[in-house]
Amino acid sequence: MLDIHQLAVIAGVARAGSYTAAAELLGYTQPAVSYRMRALERTIGVQLAVRSGRGVRLTPAGRRLAQHAEAVLSALGAVEDEFRTYAAHARGTVRVSAIHSACASLLPGTVARLRSVRPDVQIVLERASSPDAYRSLRDGRTDVALVSVRDGCRPDDPDLDPDPDPAPDVPGAGARPVAPEAEVVDLPLISDPRCVLLPADHPLADLRTIPLSALADEAWVLDEDREEFTGACARAGFEPRTVAITNDPATAHDLVAHGVGAAVAEGLALPPHPDPRVVARPLRDWPPRHVHALLRAETRRAPAVEALLMALREAVEGHLARDGDPAPLRLARAAKAAG
Repeated sequence: MLDIHQLAVIAGVARAGSYTAAAELLGYTQPAVSYRMRALERTIGVQLAVRSGRGVRLTPAGRRLAQHAEAVLSALGAVEDEFRTYAAHARGTVRVSAIHSACASLLPGTVARLRSVRPDVQIVLERASSPDAYRSLRDGRTDVALVSVRDGCRPDDPDLDPDPDPAPDVPGAGARPVAPEAEVVDLPLISDPRCVLLPADHPLADLRTIPLSALADEAWVLDEDREEFTGACARAGFEPRTVAITNDPATAHDLVAHGVGAAVAEGLALPPHPDPRVVARPLRDWPPRHVHALLRAETRRAPAVEALLMALREAVEGHLARDGDPAPLRLARAAKAAG
């Protein structure tokens, strides 16, 4: 009978091209790889590999068996993920991976609402970029992914991630292959406007929205991942003058409050209690992101997940209903009133 470790070995040899490289990838010794390949050939009854220079070359039978091995290992990985999910839900645990703005604005209210109706449910929260949250969902490491999706972009390709499906790991003792992509349920939640943070006494602070081209002479507080913003500025006809760099939205907000420069922020990431020295205005020519909840079809009906999704929808509705205005305008009005 075929042995799962033997299948892992031939899959590793097919990818690595030599017993030595396969042993390194799989966490085996080279003699162990050779032994398992010989045992596999005895079980199958045909030659699976021949020496080729400093490596090995699989025979046609070996290549075909390696394909079957990949399929078997991937299917086993999917079973492991599925029942790991079942076990977690049986214990009342839901894992959530979310972008920073959702962690800051939506999830605190979501968890508080969930606690009031299902105090037995434990929530494990992870802050992640949209691509990383999607990968965690696809790989079975999270149950719900809150991602940002741009106009014209698929929800399974969050934030125009250029490589949403990288090559899987080499299967074997030390690395299990990525499971085949399960059906993903897409639940749109809320639009998230891009806005600019300005000092409250800025000449443009009284506008409801601001075109990016009007900000050509500003000094900017930007984060390290600013290619999208600089590209938008180039289309608006200028190159931004960067005076400070920080990846922390709260620090950027404080720098604007101290007059260091302007900053860009997502509406959902704006602080609930703004500094009165800062106003926020939506950028007129920068399309909003859209926040989506993604989850696997087989987990949607789990009671703990259903309860989380209901609490999340209520948190979104509360966010939209508060003061009857989008978050950036609430922040701007609050700051002006405080001043």
